[in-house]
Amino acid sequence: MTALTDIRVTASSYDELVALVLGGAIGPDPRTERIAVAFTTRQAVRHEGRSGGYRNEVLSLRLAEAVGSCAVEPGGLPDGAVEDCVGADIARLLEHELLPVRVAALDAYLMHALPHGPANGAWSCPLPAGTSLEKSRARARAVVELIDAAPGATVLVVGVVNSLLEALRARGLAYVPSDLKGGTTEWGEPVRTDALAELEHCDAVLASGMTLGNGSFEPLRQHAQRHGKPLVMFAQTGSAVLPRLIGAGVSAVCAEPYPFFWLDGGPGTIHRYGAAL
Repeated sequence: MTALTDIRVTASSYDELVALVLGGAIGPDPRTERIAVAFTTRQAVRHEGRSGGYRNEVLSLRLAEAVGSCAVEPGGLPDGAVEDCVGADIARLLEHELLPVRVAALDAYLMHALPHGPANGAWSCPLPAGTSLEKSRARARAVVELIDAAPGATVLVVGVVNSLLEALRARGLAYVPSDLKGGTTEWGEPVRTDALAELEHCDAVLASGMTLGNGSFEPLRQHAQRHGKPLVMFAQTGSAVLPRLIGAGVSAVCAEPYPFFWLDGGPGTIHRYGAAL
Protein backbone atom coordinates (compact mmCIF):
# COMPACT_ATOMS: atom_id res chain seq x y z
CA MET A 1 0.00 0.00 0.00
CA THR A 2 1.38 3.43 -0.91
CA ALA A 3 0.14 6.65 0.62
CA LEU A 4 -0.76 9.43 -1.76
CA THR A 5 1.99 12.01 -2.07
CA ASP A 6 0.46 14.55 -4.48
CA ILE A 7 0.41 17.54 -2.11
CA ARG A 8 -0.96 20.14 -4.47
CA VAL A 9 -0.45 23.21 -2.31
CA THR A 10 2.78 23.56 -0.37
CA ALA A 11 4.72 26.37 1.25
CA SER A 12 8.30 26.82 2.38
CA SER A 13 7.32 27.97 5.89
CA TYR A 14 4.34 28.69 8.10
CA ASP A 15 4.66 32.41 7.44
CA GLU A 16 4.68 31.86 3.68
CA LEU A 17 1.54 29.72 4.00
CA VAL A 18 -0.20 32.58 5.83
CA ALA A 19 0.92 35.00 3.12
CA LEU A 20 -0.46 32.72 0.40
CA VAL A 21 -3.83 32.61 2.15
CA LEU A 22 -3.95 36.37 2.69
CA GLY A 23 -3.03 36.89 -0.96
CA GLY A 24 -5.91 34.70 -2.16
CA ALA A 25 -3.54 32.18 -3.77
CA ILE A 26 -5.12 29.08 -2.21
CA GLY A 27 -8.86 29.64 -2.11
CA PRO A 28 -11.57 32.23 -1.56
CA ASP A 29 -10.74 35.73 -0.36
CA PRO A 30 -10.13 35.40 3.40
CA ARG A 31 -11.68 38.84 3.90
CA THR A 32 -15.05 37.46 2.82
CA GLU A 33 -14.90 34.21 4.83
CA ARG A 34 -16.34 34.62 8.34
CA ILE A 35 -16.34 32.39 11.39
CA ALA A 36 -19.88 31.33 12.28
CA VAL A 37 -19.15 29.40 15.50
CA ALA A 38 -16.27 29.47 17.98
CA PHE A 39 -15.99 27.12 20.94
CA THR A 40 -13.61 25.42 23.32
CA THR A 41 -13.43 21.75 24.26
CA ARG A 42 -12.04 20.75 27.65
CA GLN A 43 -11.05 17.23 28.62
CA ALA A 44 -9.56 15.48 31.61
CA VAL A 45 -8.60 11.83 31.23
CA ARG A 46 -7.01 8.95 33.06
CA HIS A 47 -7.05 5.74 31.05
CA GLU A 48 -7.78 2.52 32.89
CA GLY A 49 -4.53 0.86 33.93
CA ARG A 50 -2.51 4.06 33.67
CA SER A 51 -1.07 5.73 36.75
CA GLY A 52 -1.39 9.30 35.54
CA GLY A 53 -3.75 11.49 33.57
CA TYR A 54 -3.76 14.72 31.65
CA ARG A 55 -5.96 17.63 30.58
CA ASN A 56 -6.65 19.14 27.19
CA GLU A 57 -8.21 22.40 26.07
CA VAL A 58 -8.80 23.18 22.40
CA LEU A 59 -10.03 26.30 20.63
CA SER A 60 -12.09 25.49 17.54
CA LEU A 61 -13.47 27.79 14.84
CA ARG A 62 -16.13 26.80 12.33
CA LEU A 63 -16.00 28.14 8.78
CA ALA A 64 -18.88 26.79 6.69
CA GLU A 65 -18.53 22.98 6.87
CA ALA A 66 -14.97 23.07 8.22
CA VAL A 67 -13.65 23.21 11.78
CA GLY A 68 -10.14 24.41 12.53
CA SER A 69 -8.52 23.82 15.92
CA CYS A 70 -5.60 24.79 18.12
CA ALA A 71 -4.81 23.28 21.51
CA VAL A 72 -3.94 25.63 24.35
CA GLU A 73 -2.73 25.17 27.89
CA PRO A 74 -5.80 24.59 30.09
CA GLY A 75 -7.04 27.98 31.25
CA GLY A 76 -4.68 29.76 28.87
CA LEU A 77 -7.29 31.52 26.75
CA PRO A 78 -8.29 34.94 28.10
CA ASP A 79 -11.92 35.80 28.73
CA GLY A 80 -13.58 37.00 25.56
CA ALA A 81 -11.25 35.22 23.12
CA VAL A 82 -14.00 32.91 21.84
CA GLU A 83 -16.53 35.72 21.48
CA ASP A 84 -13.93 37.83 19.67
CA CYS A 85 -13.74 35.22 16.90
CA VAL A 86 -17.44 34.91 16.14
CA GLY A 87 -18.42 36.81 13.02
CA ALA A 88 -14.85 37.86 12.32
CA ASP A 89 -13.33 37.29 8.90
CA ILE A 90 -10.35 34.99 8.43
CA ALA A 91 -8.04 37.78 7.32
CA ARG A 92 -8.59 39.67 10.58
CA LEU A 93 -8.13 36.54 12.67
CA LEU A 94 -4.86 35.71 10.89
CA GLU A 95 -3.57 38.96 12.40
CA HIS A 96 -5.07 38.41 15.87
CA GLU A 97 -2.86 39.13 18.88
CA LEU A 98 -3.28 35.53 20.17
CA LEU A 99 -1.25 32.88 18.33
CA PRO A 100 -3.79 30.06 19.02
CA VAL A 101 -6.50 32.16 17.38
CA ARG A 102 -4.30 32.72 14.34
CA VAL A 103 -3.51 29.00 14.07
CA ALA A 104 -7.15 27.91 14.46
CA ALA A 105 -8.24 30.45 11.84
CA LEU A 106 -5.63 29.25 9.35
CA ASP A 107 -6.62 25.66 10.05
CA ALA A 108 -10.31 26.42 9.49
CA TYR A 109 -9.58 28.21 6.22
CA LEU A 110 -7.41 25.40 4.87
CA MET A 111 -9.92 22.74 5.99
CA HIS A 112 -12.49 24.68 3.97
CA ALA A 113 -10.29 25.25 0.91
CA LEU A 114 -8.35 21.96 0.94
CA PRO A 115 -10.35 19.34 2.86
CA HIS A 116 -8.67 16.08 3.82
CA GLY A 117 -9.01 13.50 1.07
CA PRO A 118 -7.25 11.90 -1.91
CA ALA A 119 -7.68 15.00 -4.07
CA ASN A 120 -5.49 16.93 -1.65
CA GLY A 121 -2.91 14.24 -0.94
CA ALA A 122 -4.37 12.35 2.01
CA TRP A 123 -4.81 8.66 2.62
CA SER A 124 -7.69 8.09 5.06
CA CYS A 125 -7.15 5.59 7.86
CA PRO A 126 -10.11 4.27 9.88
CA LEU A 127 -9.99 4.18 13.66
CA PRO A 128 -12.07 1.39 15.20
CA ALA A 129 -14.67 1.95 17.86
CA GLY A 130 -13.50 1.28 21.39
CA THR A 131 -12.53 2.70 24.74
CA SER A 132 -10.49 5.88 24.90
CA LEU A 133 -7.35 3.80 25.51
CA GLU A 134 -8.08 1.41 22.64
CA LYS A 135 -8.60 4.31 20.26
CA SER A 136 -5.50 6.08 21.58
CA ARG A 137 -3.40 3.00 20.88
CA ALA A 138 -4.88 2.54 17.40
CA ARG A 139 -4.07 6.14 16.55
CA ALA A 140 -0.57 5.75 17.96
CA ARG A 141 0.16 2.77 15.71
CA ALA A 142 -1.02 4.75 12.68
CA VAL A 143 1.20 7.68 13.63
CA VAL A 144 4.35 5.70 14.34
CA GLU A 145 4.11 3.85 11.01
CA LEU A 146 4.93 7.18 9.35
CA ILE A 147 8.40 7.44 10.89
CA ASP A 148 11.12 6.48 8.42
CA ALA A 149 13.64 5.09 10.90
CA ALA A 150 15.24 1.70 11.45
CA PRO A 151 15.03 -0.21 14.75
CA GLY A 152 17.52 1.20 17.22
CA ALA A 153 17.15 4.79 16.01
CA THR A 154 16.32 7.47 18.55
CA VAL A 155 13.18 9.59 18.14
CA LEU A 156 12.67 12.91 19.90
CA VAL A 157 9.02 12.99 20.97
CA VAL A 158 7.73 16.54 21.42
CA GLY A 159 4.44 16.39 23.30
CA VAL A 160 4.37 13.22 25.37
CA VAL A 161 1.56 10.73 24.73
CA ASN A 162 2.14 7.41 26.45
CA SER A 163 0.41 5.43 23.70
CA LEU A 164 2.90 6.85 21.20
CA LEU A 165 5.80 5.83 23.41
CA GLU A 166 4.33 2.31 23.60
CA ALA A 167 4.10 2.16 19.81
CA LEU A 168 7.70 3.34 19.42
CA ARG A 169 8.84 0.61 21.81
CA ALA A 170 6.93 -1.96 19.76
CA ARG A 171 8.89 -0.86 16.66
CA GLY A 172 12.20 -1.15 18.48
CA LEU A 173 12.78 2.60 18.42
CA ALA A 174 14.41 4.43 21.30
CA TYR A 175 12.96 7.80 22.27
CA VAL A 176 13.63 10.98 24.20
CA PRO A 177 10.36 12.29 25.70
CA SER A 178 9.96 16.06 25.78
CA ASP A 179 7.11 18.24 26.98
CA LEU A 180 6.88 21.73 28.40
CA LYS A 181 5.05 20.29 31.41
CA GLY A 182 8.01 18.07 32.35
CA GLY A 183 7.35 15.23 34.79
CA THR A 184 7.81 11.55 34.00
CA THR A 185 6.37 9.06 31.54
CA GLU A 186 4.19 6.10 32.52
CA TRP A 187 7.42 4.12 32.95
CA GLY A 188 9.15 6.66 35.19
CA GLU A 189 11.37 8.14 32.47
CA PRO A 190 12.19 11.83 32.95
CA VAL A 191 10.50 14.15 30.47
CA ARG A 192 12.79 16.87 29.13
CA THR A 193 11.37 20.38 28.99
CA ASP A 194 13.74 21.80 26.33
CA ALA A 195 13.10 19.89 23.11
CA LEU A 196 15.46 22.04 21.08
CA ALA A 197 18.37 21.05 23.30
CA GLU A 198 17.76 17.39 22.44
CA LEU A 199 17.58 17.71 18.66
CA GLU A 200 21.26 17.02 17.98
CA HIS A 201 21.05 13.70 19.82
CA CYS A 202 18.11 12.24 17.87
CA ASP A 203 17.70 10.62 14.46
CA ALA A 204 14.06 11.64 13.91
CA VAL A 205 11.42 13.88 15.46
CA LEU A 206 7.80 13.07 16.29
CA ALA A 207 5.97 16.24 17.31
CA SER A 208 2.49 17.34 18.28
CA GLY A 209 0.67 19.93 16.22
CA MET A 210 0.37 21.84 19.49
CA THR A 211 3.87 23.15 18.72
CA LEU A 212 2.17 25.45 16.20
CA GLY A 213 0.17 27.08 18.97
CA ASN A 214 3.00 27.55 21.45
CA GLY A 215 5.54 28.87 18.94
CA SER A 216 7.98 25.95 19.05
CA PHE A 217 7.22 24.43 15.64
CA GLU A 218 9.39 26.55 13.38
CA PRO A 219 12.75 25.66 15.03
CA LEU A 220 11.84 21.96 14.74
CA ARG A 221 10.98 22.36 11.06
CA GLN A 222 14.16 24.28 10.31
CA HIS A 223 16.35 21.71 12.09
CA ALA A 224 14.72 18.80 10.26
CA GLN A 225 15.10 20.55 6.92
CA ARG A 226 18.70 21.56 7.55
CA HIS A 227 19.81 18.10 8.68
CA GLY A 228 17.54 15.94 6.55
CA LYS A 229 15.91 14.31 9.56
CA PRO A 230 12.41 12.84 9.42
CA LEU A 231 9.89 15.15 11.12
CA VAL A 232 6.50 13.49 11.60
CA MET A 233 3.62 15.54 13.00
CA PHE A 234 0.57 14.17 14.81
CA ALA A 235 -1.92 16.93 14.43
CA GLN A 236 -5.19 17.72 16.09
CA THR A 237 -3.94 21.29 16.14
CA GLY A 238 -3.40 22.48 12.59
CA SER A 239 -4.44 19.23 10.91
CA ALA A 240 -5.00 21.07 7.62
CA VAL A 241 -1.98 23.36 8.06
CA LEU A 242 0.88 20.91 8.51
CA PRO A 243 0.32 18.85 5.32
CA ARG A 244 1.04 22.03 3.36
CA LEU A 245 4.56 22.08 4.83
CA ILE A 246 5.55 18.61 3.65
CA GLY A 247 8.80 18.94 1.75
CA ALA A 248 9.80 21.99 3.79
CA GLY A 249 11.14 20.04 6.75
CA VAL A 250 7.96 18.12 7.51
CA SER A 251 8.17 14.57 6.14
CA ALA A 252 4.76 13.17 7.09
CA VAL A 253 1.58 14.15 8.93
CA CYS A 254 -1.12 12.22 10.72
CA ALA A 255 -4.00 14.69 10.59
CA GLU A 256 -6.91 14.37 12.98
CA PRO A 257 -9.52 17.11 12.56
CA TYR A 258 -12.30 17.79 15.02
CA PRO A 259 -14.06 15.77 16.47
CA PHE A 260 -11.04 14.04 18.01
CA PHE A 261 -10.83 10.36 18.92
CA TRP A 262 -11.26 11.09 22.62
CA LEU A 263 -14.68 12.68 22.14
CA ASP A 264 -16.54 9.61 20.95
CA GLY A 265 -16.39 5.85 21.40
CA GLY A 266 -17.52 5.09 17.86
CA PRO A 267 -15.40 4.61 14.75
CA GLY A 268 -13.44 7.55 13.38
CA THR A 269 -11.03 8.57 10.66
CA ILE A 270 -7.57 10.06 10.58
CA HIS A 271 -5.72 11.20 7.47
CA ARG A 272 -2.09 10.46 6.66
CA TYR A 273 0.12 12.43 4.31
CA GLY A 274 3.51 12.23 2.76
CA ALA A 275 5.00 8.79 3.42
CA ALA A 276 5.18 5.37 1.81
CA LEU A 277 3.45 2.75 3.96
